Amino acid sequence: MSSEVVYDELADAVLSFDADKVFETTKKALRLGLSPGDIIEKGLAKGLRIVGERFENGEIWIIQLVAAAEAAQRALNELLEPEIFRRKMVRTSLGKVVIGTVAGDIHDIGKNIVRAMLTAAGFEVHDLGKDVPVEDFLAKVKETNADILAASALLTSTAPVQKDIVETVEKEGLRSRVKIIVGGAAVSEEWAKEIGADGYAPNAVLAVKLTKELLGVKEGK
Repeated sequence: MSSEVVYDELADAVLSFDADKVFETTKKALRLGLSPGDIIEKGLAKGLRIVGERFENGEIWIIQLVAAAEAAQRALNELLEPEIFRRKMVRTSLGKVVIGTVAGDIHDIGKNIVRAMLTAAGFEVHDLGKDVPVEDFLAKVKETNADILAASALLTSTAPVQKDIVETVEKEGLRSRVKIIVGGAAVSEEWAKEIGADGYAPNAVLAVKLTKELLGVKEGK
């Protein structure tokens, strides 16, 4: 069986929204000796790009986007990243992203989808989880020398924390090198401009596109 056939099977598995199928097909690809990096780039990421396009075009629902992202994330976390570590491989990164849901907010489904799709697209993602204080975002940005800080807020009461993040990064003298993206049900393009963020991502697909644009990464990579 050719490697291209296996990569197509992986993409099709993602498009089936079946986490077990994605997991088993990923295991099959590893058993055949395919590179974890290629499995991600040519299989999982390809499938997620198609899912993203279909979501943008209104062909699938948000629940299907969630299912595809979570299926890919499981294969990444449980199979591919451990294998990359075992082989001591270095996966080429398009950039470093620190992501989290802001303090006071415990909603993280949307943030998790963004994390999965950014990871599959080739970014090194550091997920701080939910209810994350401003100082934790700042500390992780400094620790990782991140290129992007992505902050999600689902509640109107927690959106001001995004403003605090922008102001804190500015005070620390990091604003010139760190791009800040905001997202979540409580925010908008207007809000992003008001607080001085670099961009607003209403969904995971556009979050990936925006991240690439801000870092000068060409589409298709």
